[in-house]
Amino acid sequence: MSMPNHSLNNSDSSHAAGKARELPAHIAAQLASAGRATDTAGQEWEGRNLGEGTSHTHQFPADTGETDSGVQSAFEKFEAGEAFEEEVVDALRKVRVFAPVVAEVSHSVITDEGLIADKEADMALVSIQAPDGRKALPLFTAVDDLTSWHSKARPVAAHMRKTALSAVEDDNQLLVINPGSNLTFVVRRPALWAIAKDIPWVPSYKNPWVLEELRGLVAHISAVRDVRIAAGQGVASISGSGKKLSGGGSGPELNITLVLVPGLTQEQLNFAVQDFQYRLASHGGLSEAIDSVQLSLAAQ
Repeated sequence: MSMPNHSLNNSDSSHAAGKARELPAHIAAQLASAGRATDTAGQEWEGRNLGEGTSHTHQFPADTGETDSGVQSAFEKFEAGEAFEEEVVDALRKVRVFAPVVAEVSHSVITDEGLIADKEADMALVSIQAPDGRKALPLFTAVDDLTSWHSKARPVAAHMRKTALSAVEDDNQLLVINPGSNLTFVVRRPALWAIAKDIPWVPSYKNPWVLEELRGLVAHISAVRDVRIAAGQGVASISGSGKKLSGGGSGPELNITLVLVPGLTQEQLNFAVQDFQYRLASHGGLSEAIDSVQLSLAAQ
């Protein structure tokens, strides 16, 4: 997420000393409205509860805005090495989460009193960029974590599956749970889609179907004897305390090792790798089940 940079230039040779400088109209209007007893629509500020109207007070009236106890338990077990990342995803799929939304004024006018009145405003969902350039949606399990991460964002509460569906529709490839907290957990694309479809998720490096299909691919490549799978280097994540965790990373998710026949020339090796990569990319089911790949080669 990028934030605009603003700078002020205090030098202005066109104004002589002692001469009052005329402020731009929009700045003068904002100064005029500061400290008034009413807003630009004439409604009094006194007696108004500005805390009301957040999404969780409407959709989830009994919600305290804290992390769900089941999710908190899954986080704690995961950090302690007592749970796997698929168990965290399974806990997340059932709960309410908060998405950060910021208001962007699309049209404003200056009233007869010289005050700025916002006529139109768009609510924009905050997106971030993963290290590999993919679009990611930040989500939070507690209101306090969201406001600590972005003080101007409004927490919009929704069930996780509905949020996942919206993320897919908006071309997000990842969900980043609680960015900036001690345990930041990334839900990669296949898990995101599984939540949206309300089906179970098994990481590709543990999925017997993935291994079977990969073996089916290499059966047509004479230079490859076998294929092995394991968790990719990008599966692991690091907690805020520096502890390495066995999941929750943004990828690469799957390490595929091609076991080669001995005595291949460089040309034969290059052809075999290119052939495998083409077959893998053309396999729709594997493309959905695997988020990202790192490829290794091994001798027989």
